[in-house]
Amino acid sequence: MKKVHFIVVGMIAVAIALFSLAGKDLSTYSTFSDAISSGGKVKVAGQLSKDKEMYYNPEEDPNYFSFFVRDSKGEERKVVLFAAKPQDFEMSEQIVITGKMEGDEFHASDLLMKCPSKYKDEEIYIKSEKS
Repeated sequence: MKKVHFIVVGMIAVAIALFSLAGKDLSTYSTFSDAISSGGKVKVAGQLSKDKEMYYNPEEDPNYFSFFVRDSKGEERKVVLFAAKPQDFEMSEQIVITGKMEGDEFHASDLLMKCPSKYKDEEIYIKSEKS
């Protein structure tokens, strides 16, 4: 075989490896009960329970933030994020947390927030003006 063939075969192997690693991150959203049964890392989409306590004290531990999330089936769990509290966290409409269950708590390694659009009020105004 020529050097070119080895290079092409190597590039194909690298591409397959990258696609297999990326495929692990393309998982669907789970619920807390799925997280309990799987025992591994999952993504849970839900809403922030604004009536429950949020705890963040940066003077005590800047990398500990706890809050409660209600998943798509209505189950509510305490979530612990080992990072700083995100800015405008209370304004989020939906939260996607990646992590795993540890006892009764969900330990999140990553958090993604869907916040309301700053143009939302303008869209409502424009729609009502046309009616």
